[in-house]
Amino acid sequence: MTKMLSKKFVCLCALFTFGIALSVSSHALTDKQKKDVDARTKPVGSLCLEGDSTCGVAVAASNGKPKTGEEVYTGTCTMCHGAGVGGAPKFGDKAAWKDRIAESLPTLHDHAIAGIRAMPPKGTCAACSDDEVKAAVDYMVAHSK
Repeated sequence: MTKMLSKKFVCLCALFTFGIALSVSSHALTDKQKKDVDARTKPVGSLCLEGDSTCGVAVAASNGKPKTGEEVYTGTCTMCHGAGVGGAPKFGDKAAWKDRIAESLPTLHDHAIAGIRAMPPKGTCAACSDDEVKAAVDYMVAHSK
């Protein structure tokens, strides 16, 4: 008799557990809950590759030509050097650039390529060549003397 009760108990437990699992998995979210979940799990950024026109604004392909200092500055450096983000010297701010320029242009080139303090290597322009980064530094220095 104990064996029979034990089997019934196991069967009842299994049915109860299956019923809970079924009711939990079939729970439908309201539209508001779905929107909330989508808002919490949406991507935080996007990636545009060179030549990709699906990003809203076409990213110009370089066609093998190096970018000018102005192009690199406008496309990458201005994000920080335009507003002084993270202590970056602002474009055209002679006082902020004075001591840096005194260190020498090759030193500024090295810092821009390798990164310094809050500035990551190549200032987040990983696709830029060293010469393109140097051209951007030269462009900023020329406008900050």
